[in-house]
Amino acid sequence: MPDVDLSTSSITRQGSVPLRGFVARPDGPGPWPGVVLIHEVFGVDDVMRRQTMRLAHAGYLTLAIDLYSAGGAARCLVSTMRSLLRGSGRAYIDIETARRWLLDSTDCTSKVGVIGFCMGGGFALVAASTGFDAAAVNYGQLPKDVENTMAHACPVVASYGARDRTLAHAAATLDDALTRAGVAHDVKEYAGAGHAFMNDAPVGPRPLRPLMKVTGMGPRPEAAADAWRRIEDFFAYYLTTPE
Repeated sequence: MPDVDLSTSSITRQGSVPLRGFVARPDGPGPWPGVVLIHEVFGVDDVMRRQTMRLAHAGYLTLAIDLYSAGGAARCLVSTMRSLLRGSGRAYIDIETARRWLLDSTDCTSKVGVIGFCMGGGFALVAASTGFDAAAVNYGQLPKDVENTMAHACPVVASYGARDRTLAHAAATLDDALTRAGVAHDVKEYAGAGHAFMNDAPVGPRPLRPLMKVTGMGPRPEAAADAWRRIEDFFAYYLTTPE
């Protein structure tokens, strides 16, 4: 499961240079459907790498794109968050580069999905309208104009925590927008779960972890297991079912 350099695949000079990713391949012969994984605000850490490998074990050629490639979180976090809020910019170019990198690979079929967590979930929501075949959104911030953004989205499976005060009513709002747009979807809010409930270990700076725990952030294994089951079922239907 090596790191890969996508710099030579950059679509335009506006993308990150260098541009790196972490790729995990399923066992056995390919080709396989592809998935672009978009990381949390803390970057492609060990938790995100394990999520990448989990998708590979489920049968997907998975590429975790590093949106902080051009300078690390310290230099790239602010510009990446601005890109998320605008719905355009370098981060989206990098995500599209990752999608095309998978499609250009002989190990990939013609189907590619996207999955995002936390900050990455917000990117995955917007990217759902940019050529992906299915999107998995995990506690992702809704775009400002959610109705128009979802109007041409691919099928979406989304998971939120009821204790996540930063995303209050997000699940219901997204569900309504997708229903009105006629987009196939599966949106669920988990009682007792907060932000980042799908992580399998605490993340972020150690001094902040006690505060994050008090606010309900962090692993909730039972909710995570159900969310992964729904994602795998959703991806199996939309990424592996023959057209």
